[in-house]
Amino acid sequence: MKRFIILSIFFTVCFSLKAQSKIDIWKDIENMKGNKTMMLVYPATANNNTGAAVVICPGGSYHHLGITREGKMVAEWFNKKGVSAFVLCYRTAGKGYHYPAMMEDIQRAIQLIRDNADKHGIDNDKIGAIGFSAGGHLVTMSGAFSNHNYLSDIGIQTETNLRPNWIAAIYPVVSMQDSIAHQWSRKSLLGKENITKENKDLFSMELQIPDNMPPTFILASKDDDVVDYRNSMALDKALTNKNICHSFLLLDTGGHGYGMKDTDFTVSSQWREKLYEWLISINVLK
Repeated sequence: MKRFIILSIFFTVCFSLKAQSKIDIWKDIENMKGNKTMMLVYPATANNNTGAAVVICPGGSYHHLGITREGKMVAEWFNKKGVSAFVLCYRTAGKGYHYPAMMEDIQRAIQLIRDNADKHGIDNDKIGAIGFSAGGHLVTMSGAFSNHNYLSDIGIQTETNLRPNWIAAIYPVVSMQDSIAHQWSRKSLLGKENITKENKDLFSMELQIPDNMPPTFILASKDDDVVDYRNSMALDKALTNKNICHSFLLLDTGGHGYGMKDTDFTVSSQWREKLYEWLISINVLK
């Protein structure tokens, strides 16, 4: 009963079991006035809470966000597995934002979850991030660039670990190189005037994998007609070369943008079940 009460006041904002709460992650941050980033909170219920948590980053070419099938449906799936889920409505180019706004948002989300973990039944060693399409690039970047404290750059002093414990990149944008880049995502992330050779290399995640990259799950389909599946192959190769724990699921069909919607492909491919098994294999779930 006590645990239920604690969960029911998650972050002390508007929570009920019938509807997720919404957190303005920049509220009361002096240097971030005018920046409004919402995080939708789906806490695990008291009777199935595993202690794990996940930040969910929908896709949308860094221009907009696919909140339903790549956000809310994902949160609901994780909830069934006993994972507290946080859909991050990060800033995008459609609202006038470019890098580093997205990295500030995801690091702030991780900070808030970690800083409140003990109170809300979350294990600080089991906080991951899953992203779809451009969101896959963002979560990969959150792991690759975790040694850089973007919050400090905007005046937030914190000693909180901003590195996710695991990452799942689903049909992800990975590279900014001309040969395989998703042009719209690249333009939205960097801004048209900043598409330089230096930035193409800096934001090509296959070129930026550090030795402490979190364990990573990758999913792609060869018939993806939006993001070239060779993005995922490049990420797999980079992780392999660095001996990073990871799993790469490359399918012949599936396309792009399905999120966690129940489709014939989602059911037949069993990719969600394979993600679940992978999370068990790295000791996030039991």
